[in-house]
Amino acid sequence: MPETKEIPFLPGFTQKNISKTDFRKGHTLGYKNGYAVTTKPTFGIGGDELIHNGMEEDQFRRLIEKPIDETLLNYKPEPFFRAEATKPFIPAHVAYDKLVLSFKAYFKQTVHDSMEQYILRRVKIHVYLEDDSVEVIETPQENSGIPQGVLIKRQRLPKSEIDYVRPTDFNVGMNITIYGKTIRIIDCDSFTKKYLTDTLGIKLNPPEEMPIDIYLENRNKKVRNVSRIEHNDKLRQFLENDRKVLRFYALWDDRENMFGEIREFIVHYFLVDDCIEVTEVRKPNQGRVSFPVLLRRQQLPKRYEGVDITLSEKYTWRDLKIGTLLNVLGRQMLLYKCDDYTREYYIQNLGYKDIEMKEIKFNDGNVVKEYEREIPPYNGFGTLEDSLGSVKHLVLKPPKKDFVKMLENEHKVLRFVALMESTHKEDYNRKFIIAYRLSDDMLTIYEPPQRNAGFIGGKFLERTRVLKPGHTLQNPEYYNAVDLNIGATVEINHYKFKIIDADEYVYNYMESNSHAFPMSDIRQELITIVRFYDSNKNNQIDVKKFITDLEQQ
Repeated sequence: MPETKEIPFLPGFTQKNISKTDFRKGHTLGYKNGYAVTTKPTFGIGGDELIHNGMEEDQFRRLIEKPIDETLLNYKPEPFFRAEATKPFIPAHVAYDKLVLSFKAYFKQTVHDSMEQYILRRVKIHVYLEDDSVEVIETPQENSGIPQGVLIKRQRLPKSEIDYVRPTDFNVGMNITIYGKTIRIIDCDSFTKKYLTDTLGIKLNPPEEMPIDIYLENRNKKVRNVSRIEHNDKLRQFLENDRKVLRFYALWDDRENMFGEIREFIVHYFLVDDCIEVTEVRKPNQGRVSFPVLLRRQQLPKRYEGVDITLSEKYTWRDLKIGTLLNVLGRQMLLYKCDDYTREYYIQNLGYKDIEMKEIKFNDGNVVKEYEREIPPYNGFGTLEDSLGSVKHLVLKPPKKDFVKMLENEHKVLRFVALMESTHKEDYNRKFIIAYRLSDDMLTIYEPPQRNAGFIGGKFLERTRVLKPGHTLQNPEYYNAVDLNIGATVEINHYKFKIIDADEYVYNYMESNSHAFPMSDIRQELITIVRFYDSNKNNQIDVKKFITDLEQQ
């Protein structure tokens, strides 16, 4: 290898040997005992001397035998030239779609020439995050007298000449001016609170109460009537009874006169002004010229004695009833029928029963007497419904069942533990299980076997419906689930049973249906306890008396 003139390895002192033709690299990679190893390079490219390996052999050996830091083995440097991954661009109308900030606010509108100085207008401010647009809607109030709805359509509100109002400009307990209206923000919804605090980092002010509207408060007060009470209030009668008409069907028996006959009429009573109108029922081929109205709409006097009827006592709706005679200017008309609305009106307002408003039937002008069907006694075959079906139908039909009730309550059984109450000593403390099936309202009684009781346990009563005491098959009333509760005594076939316990399913069923089982309504029971121990009537119980009663239990 030819020697090369050494020059200091400094910037500006290096030169390139242009006559060099050997560019071979030294061999440093190889295998030893089957493992890939590296060897110390002995010369550089083209056989040049390696200046940087000028250390001694023992120093180089100690350097390569030095233990390696294991943390450096896992070091994986990222290439400095790799470009950072950019996040995909999501437009605002997609990222903030359907996200709206809602604020509760109000503003005061000044009024002139009035007792009130202002009108309180309740509004809601909606801020749409997708485009920072704002919408102001007035909350509807009944009988406010002001056009309500959208006050400011959805738009971007200018804050200055170069900027618009943004969500960061809103907070609770602040005033915001929109087109000359100073609106006070008093509260916001839960989503708005979370977005402003967590996302925008805004510290919310405490919410405020809505001020009292003096105008609405004064208007809602009951106005004291300083005038005298007028029982015959025409305006009130008109407002309450407008277009309410009672309709009766009447008969006029004129057979006492020559060529007289029975004629049918319709009587209309107008509740709005207590007037009566009588019209004749037109029939084909009746042989006379029919007039549409026998009595035009007017107040009808009870007694017709002369031309001047203003001083006579008039008929009112309380005087009209099925079976009474109506004096229509000397004609006695029998009211025998009314429509459904009239029937319901009398039942609700005068407490009449259905039998009192029942239609009177006629046959050639004579009252047809109706007889009630007598149901024969139970024949002992089948159930009571089966026996009743043989009375109503010639061809027997099975009684209809409530299939909806059967499907909803299938396999639902209420089981109670009961003790027999008897005067016989041997029957004392006999335990029974009463099983009530909700699907068909039938009872079954079992007696569990007891050691040395002297009674053989088993079925005490087959599955059947049980009549309540005092009721017969002609007027049946059966035991139902409401009659069975803890502490109740039931009489079944002249045996008395006192219910002392029930299974957990019964308690859960009664609590979930507390409207049918008021004794299982925990809230109502607590109210009863508080009222019992509230001796001073100050909504506070007497603790000492309450604890004493608990200890005695």
